Amino acid sequence: MTGSTLAPFTADDYRARMDRAAHAAADAGLAGLLVAPGPDLVWLTGYAPTAATERLTLLVLAVGRAPVLVVPTLEAPDAAMAAGASALSLRDWTDGKDPYAATAALLDVSGRFGISDNAWAMHLLGLQQALPGTSYASLTDALPMLRAVKDEAELELMAAAGAAADATFEEIRKVPFGGRRESEVGADLADLLRQFGHSQVDFTIVASGPNGANPHHEVGDRVIERGDMVVLDFGGLKDGYGSDTSRTVHVGEPTDEERRVHDLVREAQEAGFKAVRPGVACQEVDRAARAVIEDAGYGEYFIHRTGHGIGVTTHEPPYMIEGERQPLVPGMCFSVEPGVYLPGRFGVRIEDIVTVTEHGGRRLNNTDREMVIVD
Repeated sequence: MTGSTLAPFTADDYRARMDRAAHAAADAGLAGLLVAPGPDLVWLTGYAPTAATERLTLLVLAVGRAPVLVVPTLEAPDAAMAAGASALSLRDWTDGKDPYAATAALLDVSGRFGISDNAWAMHLLGLQQALPGTSYASLTDALPMLRAVKDEAELELMAAAGAAADATFEEIRKVPFGGRRESEVGADLADLLRQFGHSQVDFTIVASGPNGANPHHEVGDRVIERGDMVVLDFGGLKDGYGSDTSRTVHVGEPTDEERRVHDLVREAQEAGFKAVRPGVACQEVDRAARAVIEDAGYGEYFIHRTGHGIGVTTHEPPYMIEGERQPLVPGMCFSVEPGVYLPGRFGVRIEDIVTVTEHGGRRLNNTDREMVIVD
């Protein structure tokens, strides 16, 4: 979360989030939540340690108990400066003392707790040794929707991140592509994202020609040639919230087949977007987009899910995939990004971040989804 700022949020905002998380845990049959450094801790408290280390830092949440952040003494001053610090108590421990014993005193000795997916194994094992009667479930399994529904302030930040990614695309389409390496265009994308306010660039995929058939190609040393289709997929964090958009451009005039495949993916992306409305299962978004591609005979070349949630990380629940029956709820934000990938030839992907509204969906990316010709 380097460089993220969550200035719009107050201690009251964090207090409400921690209370909501504790009650969600209780509703899920858990005795509480244990939150290690990472996206969940930032979202719940505003605290992002400089680096996760072997020294235990852990937020303890449970209904009926005040939130407590167990933190190394040498890091306590930084923790006390976090935006949500006044909504919790700090319990610091010094080197040479047992942090697991300090934490165990806060826990139900026979409880089942949700714990951050990214908690270190040594810390989980230390807790289990201190409290052998406890058990644990990953937060992704136990509370997958914890951060999924954004409030109005979060939606404003998501929209601003989407607008910055859009501005990046509008500028990148003006730069030369032909005769340059993918890595050079990728560097341009990263520079533009930062120019438009991103503090963190998570990925800059530039996949030209046959590389476009690999959805996660990112960038390489291949020189982009005239006649190439080029998949661009880029995003990161702006003011603590994520952007992620994909457009596929063409260097010079495309062939009829390239236009046809691009139009097909655009139609599939539109179908996925139109399927978004409250109460609809996530899998229906995938089904709507996939049906368009399958009906055109390209189903075997759509090789990934249609979308993923996004918020304080660029990939998080919910996922738009067959089998995901989680209903869409206003405030959820996720990608709609179908693609067609023809091995050894080219690929096409078109992606927007979409938020669920009371009556349907709203795109947070609004650049041209038609074929864009670049030099």
